[in-house]
Amino acid sequence: MADRLMMIAVQAALHAGEILRRGFGTQCEISYKPGFYNLVTQYDHAAETAIIGLIQEQFPDHSFLAEESGASKSSNSSVQWIIDPLDGTTNFAHNIPLFCVSIGCMVDKEIQVGVIYTPMTHELFVAAKGQGAFLNGIKLKVSNVSEFDKAFGTTGFPYDFGETSSPYMQRLIKIAKQGKPLRDIGSAAINLAYLAAGRFDFFWIDSLQPWDMAAGKLLVEEAGGKVTHYDGSPLQLIPEGSLLATNGLLHDEMLGYLA
Repeated sequence: MADRLMMIAVQAALHAGEILRRGFGTQCEISYKPGFYNLVTQYDHAAETAIIGLIQEQFPDHSFLAEESGASKSSNSSVQWIIDPLDGTTNFAHNIPLFCVSIGCMVDKEIQVGVIYTPMTHELFVAAKGQGAFLNGIKLKVSNVSEFDKAFGTTGFPYDFGETSSPYMQRLIKIAKQGKPLRDIGSAAINLAYLAAGRFDFFWIDSLQPWDMAAGKLLVEEAGGKVTHYDGSPLQLIPEGSLLATNGLLHDEMLGYLA
């Protein structure tokens, strides 16, 4: 079952990625969802429709939780697909080629398959529960950096900065004061994939939606890393909440800065 779920997830991600690749750099029809600078384009919708359509052809009884269309009607199936058709929409709309398709498949409320595809760099990150994480067929392992003064990290700035800036800024300042090189590349899913590949050593964000983290969480864990909330408790996809992902070696120290 897991192999078939993975095969369909990969096919859907590649298909949606091609839609995004063809749309990149063209005229975007931008609209705004509720919240602060929360963009959506016609390509978000087109990619999501393609993903759900392809999966439904193979698994008509499965349910979905997708960024643009929300949760599908409940079914008797224990399988739910968690989909972000375009993570990094702001980058995409501004012709910055850092965006991805993220697809997670949850069976009995546990993520079993995760796929993240970056169509402009043709990097396909895949993970299956208990079977490891891979980038274009090469097995992934998180970094082995154990000293915080040598670590390279990434974060995600909150969109509602004016309302939530104080707690976030306190955490950011504490970490920045350690002299850390930090990045915010505009896609939580890519941050998690890059961490799984050893490109980053830690990633934190105050609030994240299920579709932004479902696939990435599995990638990090299958590559040997650790993912929790800021209080160290196991990460729950629903409801949205804080996320800390590290190579495992830096986790306790990062919790000290974030708690």
